[in-house]
Amino acid sequence: MSGETDLGRLLATLSARMEDGLYVFATVAELPSDLHPRMIFHEAEGITLILLRDQADRLSLPWEFPCRMITLEVHSSLSAVGFMARIATELARRGIAVNPVSGFHHDHLFVPEPRAAEVMQILAEIAGS
Repeated sequence: MSGETDLGRLLATLSARMEDGLYVFATVAELPSDLHPRMIFHEAEGITLILLRDQADRLSLPWEFPCRMITLEVHSSLSAVGFMARIATELARRGIAVNPVSGFHHDHLFVPEPRAAEVMQILAEIAGS
């Protein structure tokens, strides 16, 4: 499996990039054909979307959780143990909600828009510890 699995190395090489745009979470019964969400996840209750708020508003989709997307630039393995737990625990300690999503190459954090800059600072602190 590709990517880093060693927690010490993951934390030591942690860097983050805040993506442009304000994201939201929405749910639909069927995926609109003209929609290009960042993430699609099929659940029993419906299709969960993470998409730019402008896209949701354009289609009059009800949405929740306005957030910023932060990409962790280290190439973490899908089998890495403890990496997201370390980050989520620190954010929880400071009362910050996080919805993590793991891609093949990187992990992504969806955090409340008003606290995104604070999360970037916390990630820098974690990397420096």
